[in-house]
Amino acid sequence: MGSLSVSGEVATFTVEKIGGIDETTVEVPPGVTVLRGRNATNRTSFLQAVMSAHGSEWASIKGDADQGHVELSLGEETYTQTLTRTDNGVTGSGLGLLTDPTVADLFAFLLEDNEARRAVERGEDLREIIMRPVDVASIHRQIRAAEQRKEEIDAELDRIASLKRDLPDLERQQATLRDEITETRDKLQRVEDRIDERDVDFQTTQENRDELETALDELQATRSELKRVRNDIQSEQESIAALRDERGSLAVERSGLPESPDERLEALESDIDRLRERKRELSEYTTRLQNVVGFNEELLSGEHREITDAIDAKPESVGDITDQLYKGSKTTCWTCGSRVKPDRIESTLQSMRDHLQETVTEIDDIDDELDELTDRRDEIAETRTRARELTATIEEVDAEIERRQTTVVDLRERRNNLSARVEELEERVTSLRTEEFDEVLELHTKANELELELDRLESERDEVREEIADIESDIRRNDELAAQREDVVDELIDLRSRIDRLEAEATDQFNEKMDDLLDILGYGNIERIWLERTDTPDDPVHNSDDSVTGSTFTLHVVRSTDGGTVYEDTVGHLSESEREVTGLVFALAGYLVHDVYEDVPFMLLDSLEAIDAERIASLVEYFAEYPTYLVVALLPEDAQALPDSYNRITDI
Repeated sequence: MGSLSVSGEVATFTVEKIGGIDETTVEVPPGVTVLRGRNATNRTSFLQAVMSAHGSEWASIKGDADQGHVELSLGEETYTQTLTRTDNGVTGSGLGLLTDPTVADLFAFLLEDNEARRAVERGEDLREIIMRPVDVASIHRQIRAAEQRKEEIDAELDRIASLKRDLPDLERQQATLRDEITETRDKLQRVEDRIDERDVDFQTTQENRDELETALDELQATRSELKRVRNDIQSEQESIAALRDERGSLAVERSGLPESPDERLEALESDIDRLRERKRELSEYTTRLQNVVGFNEELLSGEHREITDAIDAKPESVGDITDQLYKGSKTTCWTCGSRVKPDRIESTLQSMRDHLQETVTEIDDIDDELDELTDRRDEIAETRTRARELTATIEEVDAEIERRQTTVVDLRERRNNLSARVEELEERVTSLRTEEFDEVLELHTKANELELELDRLESERDEVREEIADIESDIRRNDELAAQREDVVDELIDLRSRIDRLEAEATDQFNEKMDDLLDILGYGNIERIWLERTDTPDDPVHNSDDSVTGSTFTLHVVRSTDGGTVYEDTVGHLSESEREVTGLVFALAGYLVHDVYEDVPFMLLDSLEAIDAERIASLVEYFAEYPTYLVVALLPEDAQALPDSYNRITDI
């Protein structure tokens, strides 16, 4: 029975002012229950009350009342529904067994006006009846959304594939630049070494010599500062590259964490609080029950004599003479003072012990469920904490990258200023130089050219390095995207086939059950009644709008003549009995396709008078296999054909 544990439980209905019922209480055990009686004996009214207890509003209020009330006790649960007469009809309130009774109204509550039963007789759209509980338009929207997600993932995967093809060229370019940078640094170092080793002896006046030496000193200092700045830029760029790699790894880890919405965590916390409160209540109750059991056990064993003596202290004339004769073989019940045999108290005590054990078992079950929910809550909390830590770390890394990039910008500006200053100093030295100093000036000029070339190569290398880092970060997402695409494809396959599966299962169930019953019921010259499903060009599985048009269900009737000739007939030529059976089988197909039995324990049958008694008995036996409770309203002469083992109710 799915989520309802009702196997073996007797259902008790308390009904007031429903249909023709003034007030009644009816117990319905599992299995088949026959409501036996003539017309106008409140059989249909009781069936309406059963429907109302499930949350259905297909019930009427007694003519002399403005409100009706139904209460269903099932196992440890109680469901209530109050029907109120308003200007707009009858409205229901309260807690019914079902949140939404639509499927039950269609396929479980098979009264005379049941829509699934009448659809066959009226020639209505059978496919629409079967598919009504399914939100087809929502499925179409989900399909379009999944297709859009797949297209976006495909586009991203194509982009990453293109980047993969570009990556080897970029890596070769990076390696080439690295070699050129190394070669340029070596050249620059050799020139700087020559400058340091050169001993220049100037044949100029002391004034020019001092001025030239000052300019050369400043030029050398500026060049040294330029070299330091260039090294700082390289160091910062390497740090930025390392930070980008770290950020990529952190981002991949964060994207791989499962989603943990706040609503799910709140729901788990609520469930945990509810179970803890229930456990506390049961624990308190268990303690009280243990005290009662323990006290009675002590009383039976002869302890607490002062209590039994006090209870026994009454006049000799009071009490049953039999009690006095058998006083030696009885003991005093401390709750009422009567004399009973000890084994009767022991029997009651054993029932209390059994109930105590059941309560302890329930507490153990709650503990197990609490452990599971707590583990799930902790797992979600840990995931959220890790996601927050990763987000915070990524933000810190981003801030550090931004800070270092700002530093690089400042250093590059400093480098440019120093390069400009070197040029100015070189021009000044040129104006003061002598022939003997020409070689030194040429070395400084060469060194400056190499500095500029080195700056250009390093800037180009940094750009290529950043581009490679971005591509590698995207490539790391490839497996994740491929997994997402596979999930979306599976979702699309499920969505696109869901309607087909339901329709195919509906026709298969109808045809199978119809063949069974035609064989069991033996309707003369009917060879077969079967449901055909044909696709139409505007099948909604492949359509982009929200329409609910799609396959067509066609009901076929095949008869045979006395001579053995087989021919196709129409539904309109079926007898009333044949149409009723066909309608009931169609409703049963919907009942099975939508797994109604998982949530709805009751199936109701009414208005079967068009079918003869023997066939009703076979029909009821066939239907009884599926619901936990099958309640059938029958006339007395029809009820006689059903086995005596069925529960019968004659007075409502």
